[in-house]
Amino acid sequence: MHREVVRASGHGNVTAAHASTFEVTTDDYLTPAGDCILAVEADRAPADFDEAFVAAASDADATITATLEAGGHEHTVTGRGDPALTYASDRSMVGRTSDYVDDRTILLDATHAAEGIDRGLVSALADGAEATVTLTVD
Repeated sequence: MHREVVRASGHGNVTAAHASTFEVTTDDYLTPAGDCILAVEADRAPADFDEAFVAAASDADATITATLEAGGHEHTVTGRGDPALTYASDRSMVGRTSDYVDDRTILLDATHAAEGIDRGLVSALADGAEATVTLTVD
């Protein structure tokens, strides 16, 4: 198993209302339009991930799990890898319920998007709680 850990912060504009994606960004701001964004000020971006992690995630048979923890709440989203994943973004990471790939995409066919995230966790993030995102590839 390969693992990457990213630390980020919640923000007052977190709504987690998006139906097809969830995102964590290194940006230090969030507008109300960013309804897929769960956390800001991430200390790492996909471009910072270990080459072995990226190689493992590029396997079409890989299972990729994103576990988000904040304010005493934890939520896990599971998706799959793909040979088209590059993990090249130096700004943000996006999990998708679709099979669309760009340099920000970290997993495809997610079990759910931002709107499916535990509401207690979303409330903690909206209150500015510190967040930990743990990504694993099996």
